[in-house]
Amino acid sequence: MKRNLVIGLAFIAVVAALGVGSGLLEKKTTVEAAGVQAPRFEVDPMWPKPLPNHWVQGNTIGVSVDSKDHIWIIHRAGSLEAMETYAATNRAECCKPAPAVLEFDEEGNLLSSWGGEDGPGYEWPASNHGITVDYKGNVWIGGNGRTANAPATAESAGNAAPGAAATQAKQAAKAKAAPGGPPRYHDSMVLKFTQEGKFLMAIGKPGASQGSNDVENLGLPAKIFVDPKTNELYIADGYGNKRVIVFDADTGKYKRHWGAYGNKPDDTNLGPYRPDAPPAQQFRNPVHCAELSNDNLLYVCDRVNDRIQVFKPDGTFVKETFIAKNTLGDGSAWDIAFSKDPQQKYMYLVDGANEKIYIMLRDTLEILTSFGDGGRQPGQFYAVHSIATDSKGNIFTTETYRGQRVQKFVYKGLAAVTKKDQGVVWPKKN
Repeated sequence: MKRNLVIGLAFIAVVAALGVGSGLLEKKTTVEAAGVQAPRFEVDPMWPKPLPNHWVQGNTIGVSVDSKDHIWIIHRAGSLEAMETYAATNRAECCKPAPAVLEFDEEGNLLSSWGGEDGPGYEWPASNHGITVDYKGNVWIGGNGRTANAPATAESAGNAAPGAAATQAKQAAKAKAAPGGPPRYHDSMVLKFTQEGKFLMAIGKPGASQGSNDVENLGLPAKIFVDPKTNELYIADGYGNKRVIVFDADTGKYKRHWGAYGNKPDDTNLGPYRPDAPPAQQFRNPVHCAELSNDNLLYVCDRVNDRIQVFKPDGTFVKETFIAKNTLGDGSAWDIAFSKDPQQKYMYLVDGANEKIYIMLRDTLEILTSFGDGGRQPGQFYAVHSIATDSKGNIFTTETYRGQRVQKFVYKGLAAVTKKDQGVVWPKKN
């Protein structure tokens, strides 16, 4: 009897030990799973505040944050539908296009507005694209309009007012040069302004593009970055050309340019992107972003090829990664921004086809998680196009096509990654 009692107690002890061990193992596994952390965000559904004067935005095609944490956006008034501009033609009280460039403070108040018109010494882009406020406070603007006052890009032609699509198609046809020659793109330049909208400089001349190895003119430039260490201007060039090109940001003097893998750019039509084909040795249009990190690596969005390529500032190829590689049409690699820690540990990649933002480790290009979904409500996207971060780590995005808005995603610190796709990051209840 006593022997059986001892055996029974020993058995219970073993079971208990196994239970404790199992519990510790489960806890350890949970802790290890929670060890992967990433920045967490919540959409601010009340940002920005409504625009004054019955103003509305068209395709909102660029966003930048300046040293004062003011948020700058640029949009296309010409993309608005007729009913969105009734006030401009005295048909109704509402609405009319806002000026092309809008500046907001952190609370979402509109601070200033300007742009959209030609001025002394410059022509406004036919289809403005991208806005960058550099480290000196200058405002840079690109464009992807094929012909003057008649953008014929996928991002704009599909949003034209009724009856305008045929006109744009005719004007786009006129933009083609004689057989064998480069197309005559109107937006062959980038423009530099003060924050008050005073014109400072243009690099390139309207309608003068000679292709991807022209060192004086651009070919539908998508986005600009200015390196504060060297004062060099990096341009993702873009919708017509297939390259990155670098200029001096003060003088406009040409420095260097390159294509995919650091190759000399080639404007040969590569045909449609095929996910199962070998990686293209040239960029496809558009080359949509070029962002330089603090440790001097240039991240380039090869949008339709579904990839990010990384270079040294001299054009030496470093590495690449593919994002949602089976994405066709508009492609997956639209724009990037970095986290605000000195190491820029995280990279945020905008995907306007799959309607999400990927949170990635910048050094390895590994995707940790993503957020967003398609739709019209706050936190959802319709062609999310551009992205920027402020000094607090908040994210700002813009949407093209019928999205026509800017959104703010509030940084909530680091959190364990529990879902690959978070969906809509709606504010949590207090």
